Amino acid sequence: MRTTEEVLKDHLELSKKGSIEEDLQKNFSKDLILLTTHGIYKGHEGLRELNKMLIKDFPEAEFNYINFLSEDEIAFLEWTAYSDSSQIDDGADSYIVREGLIIAQTIHYTIRKIN
Repeated sequence: MRTTEEVLKDHLELSKKGSIEEDLQKNFSKDLILLTTHGIYKGHEGLRELNKMLIKDFPEAEFNYINFLSEDEIAFLEWTAYSDSSQIDDGADSYIVREGLIIAQTIHYTIRKIN
């Protein structure tokens, strides 16, 4: 069984590569619950929808992972992201990992337009 840290490191690597479907299959429960700045989303389809929203609102972004903490089933990630026209300075996600899969995640970020 993979640890929380192993699951999250795999998720972050696949996320940076844009491998959403592989990430979903390897790292996320089909019963996933997502609590986000934009509302509540459920399951793989909910994560696909959030991913599409982020790509649409923030194309060609470069993500930087600032702080990663994990303890037992819980993990926390602080992140930033930049593109030619926008940036995110306040990205913060938390995760619950059980039996090698992410079962719950919170996602917060604010997109700020750059002149």
